[in-house]
Amino acid sequence: MKIADYSANKLGEYVAGDVVGWPYRKGAELVDFFNQFGFRDVYAEGFPTRRVFAQEKIKQLNGKPILKSVIRQILDPRLWLDRFSGSVEEAAEKVNDLIKFDGYEVVRDGNFYKIRELSGSVIEIDASFDTSELSELLIEEQIRKCREKIELGDYSGAITNARSLIEAVCISIEIEFGVTQQEHDGDLNKLFTRVRKLLNLDPSRKDISDSLKQVLSGLAGIVSGLACMRNKMSDAHAGSYKPSRHHAKLAVNAAKTLADFLFETKNYQKEKGLLPSGSNS
Repeated sequence: MKIADYSANKLGEYVAGDVVGWPYRKGAELVDFFNQFGFRDVYAEGFPTRRVFAQEKIKQLNGKPILKSVIRQILDPRLWLDRFSGSVEEAAEKVNDLIKFDGYEVVRDGNFYKIRELSGSVIEIDASFDTSELSELLIEEQIRKCREKIELGDYSGAITNARSLIEAVCISIEIEFGVTQQEHDGDLNKLFTRVRKLLNLDPSRKDISDSLKQVLSGLAGIVSGLACMRNKMSDAHAGSYKPSRHHAKLAVNAAKTLADFLFETKNYQKEKGLLPSGSNS
């Protein structure tokens, strides 16, 4: 998500709470807030002006998908529960008045807010995003874009995006685990096999049940199927035949299931201290 410098500066004011109607954050609270998004700052003597600190952090995140997560966080309705002035609806309106010039808007999604492009275009997934940007929110955002393509009738494009999501998640996991990077030649099956071993999901292990082995083997089948569908039916190659809506939905739903599983497994491995040897995380 890329916004103008003016928009970034205003967002910094909103985060700091220097605008009427926005929750006020002290210096230490601002440090804690931005540390959620990959920073490692410490609040200490010499801390800059709150507004300036927030603006600089927004500018550092500008142009990255994680900026959307920042905006979602500052529009968490729970921040207004104990306030006697202002409302999250008014805050969302201020954000919309600002970022509409950058081609974005915030919309209510259940109890919370999400960001979408005003143009309605779908951006292809970049497999080189920073590891700090791999999150459940990012996965959901990319799946939403896949589904938008389905609704627009761009079934081959949705399949391409679904395959790219799995590729991006796998590459990010390799980077986050700190293993020696191997040049990715576009072979999704080989990439997934490496990541599967990193996450202790190799079905050849003797310490897992037969039923789990079947499930793990099925994951490899999903990856192989996505790669095959992309080659034969997507917009990446001259396909042998055009995919239908149900083909695209199958690819997208399978990609979501697999991406969620890999992401949750990665978190579990890190929490339990089960990182592979050679990891520098």
